[in-house]
Amino acid sequence: MILRDSLGLYGAKLGVGAGGFFAWWRSALASWLPARWRALFGMSSDRLLLTPVAGELRLRLARGTEIRDLAQVPTSDLASSGDPLASLFGPSLVDLPRWLVLPASSSLRRRLLLPAAAADRLRDVLGFEIERQTPFAAADVVFDATVGRRRPDGQLEVELLTVPKTGFEAAIAELGGLADSLAGVDVADAAGVPLGVNLLLPSRRYRAVDPWRTWNWALAAVAVLALAIGLWQMLENRRMAADQLQQEVASRSAAARRVAIQRQQLNDVVQGAAFLDRTRHGRPTMVEILDELSRRLPDNTYLEKLAVEDNRLLLIGLSTEASALVARLEGSPLWRSPALTGALQPDPRTHRDRFTLTAELAISGAATKEAARGDRPN
Repeated sequence: MILRDSLGLYGAKLGVGAGGFFAWWRSALASWLPARWRALFGMSSDRLLLTPVAGELRLRLARGTEIRDLAQVPTSDLASSGDPLASLFGPSLVDLPRWLVLPASSSLRRRLLLPAAAADRLRDVLGFEIERQTPFAAADVVFDATVGRRRPDGQLEVELLTVPKTGFEAAIAELGGLADSLAGVDVADAAGVPLGVNLLLPSRRYRAVDPWRTWNWALAAVAVLALAIGLWQMLENRRMAADQLQQEVASRSAAARRVAIQRQQLNDVVQGAAFLDRTRHGRPTMVEILDELSRRLPDNTYLEKLAVEDNRLLLIGLSTEASALVARLEGSPLWRSPALTGALQPDPRTHRDRFTLTAELAISGAATKEAARGDRPN
């Protein structure tokens, strides 16, 4: 199906599926580019038109909507071997797609209204309409169509164009060696302007082979491979950077944990030293206890054991005045609550009574709180 684009250029084909859409999109995009750019990128729609006229072949250049006469070649020269156009034109024109343009009198045109659903299978639908709209059988003609506007009711305006096969094949045969190089066969209107159809079957159309196509595909593959390698290398660099950052964070975390442990140990040592210092200043020293006991105990009393266990003072000894020792020890600022523990036991050897006496050391309030806090379980 051949459409006329928004700039009046022919050759924009809209096929079924994504491939047809991209082909139409490429042609429409090329129509907005300058002619030099289209030729540079291989997107030009220029055509070399071949029109048989009275024993001669009229050559014209179709560039967009402009058609320019180039030359006329006698039909007899076309029978020679080789390409007769190569000696007339340079490579820029010889390599253009060649189209045979049949006169308007050789074709029969019919305007049809078809449902919009017929657009997907237009050629099959037109094959059934040929026998109804023309005096020919579908097998005796070659045909194509141009699609016009879509009506508000959803119907398509289609112009069917048919050419008898006998005249079609005769016109192609007159081209001699040029017949195999045709890219298409069009039909001119009353003014000599091609209608924009292609009556030549796809299997008979000549398609120029781009000598650079293999290299282009190879370069494209190399570019895609290079892009993939670049993206992979970028991803690998990011992974390596992430691993390095993770290792650095782990090492710094370990160092931070060691510093925290050392800080906690130092803090414990400082707090322990402070606690010992406060405890030492808050409780009487052993020298003070011995001095106080030596002044309060009578001379007939001597000690076998003197011990300080935590906050408890323990005295074990012999005395002739054991029962009066509690009274002598009361009132001391270094301890409080002195008391005898157990019964007095007479010692027959020394004729004294063995006693066991306990008292609580007098500790300042701050030291007492610190001691209680230290004894409390964590």
